[in-house]
Amino acid sequence: MLRLPAEIRDAIVAHAKRDHPDEACGVVAGAEGSDIPSRFVPMVNAAGSPTFYEFDSTDLLRLYREMDDRDEEPVVVYHSHTATEAFPSRTDIGLANEPHAHYVLVSTREHGNSEGPVEFRSYRIVDGHVDEEDVEIQE
Repeated sequence: MLRLPAEIRDAIVAHAKRDHPDEACGVVAGAEGSDIPSRFVPMVNAAGSPTFYEFDSTDLLRLYREMDDRDEEPVVVYHSHTATEAFPSRTDIGLANEPHAHYVLVSTREHGNSEGPVEFRSYRIVDGHVDEEDVEIQE
């Protein structure tokens, strides 16, 4: 189960809506080994695409060095889908290389960047196997 502070959920959703119609992406870091998401890090989708996301390699390297210096790890890796449901695509599954991370997907297909609700789901993806998990929002 992913336990996520409401302010981080809201920040992820706001990022997804802001970047719509392109996919948004980012990381939520937390203390190494804690499984507690605490630091929201929105990233730029280097692909600039409505159907694909890609972390900028320079930004990603900088983030990993920063997390290493702070004894952090990626607890959540998130991105949005703009035209499909919040379920990992084959490409998403192939890119999932953090076996301890929660992979959050936000679908903005229904309301785009408007004030409407979004679909918000979380998965564990290990060795190509996808398991959906419950999300508990902590107010």
